[in-house]
Amino acid sequence: MQIQVKCSCGAEKCPEWAIIELQGVVEVQPSFQGSLQNLQIGRLCRPSSQESYTFTVGYHELVGSRVALKKPLLVMKKTKQISEGSSSPEVELEVIGIIRQKILFKTRPKALISKPEPMVKERATAAAPAVPKP
Repeated sequence: MQIQVKCSCGAEKCPEWAIIELQGVVEVQPSFQGSLQNLQIGRLCRPSSQESYTFTVGYHELVGSRVALKKPLLVMKKTKQISEGSSSPEVELEVIGIIRQKILFKTRPKALISKPEPMVKERATAAAPAVPKP
């Protein structure tokens, strides 16, 4: 079977993608098991003055750096086209991006400690019940 690969964006205009590589396992809560598509697991940031990246997942923060891949990877989309002469559909792959680098997080995460909320003085609206003296 022959699979055709086409790129309509041109070699220089192909969108750049990156891989995020984590050391460990990202576990999904049982309530999200059925709906993993478009699930946001964290926030990736890069301060403009630095070459390091931070990835915040819940109360954990990871620090990583950009690393070039030895061989670039293609991101492709599979399309099926039915030809007029045959009953089986022909498969065609369309290039939608290229990956030349990865963001590597190889250190242990730093625990983020949230600040406690300030104490708010509340006024008692109900009077305390009287306790009889023996």
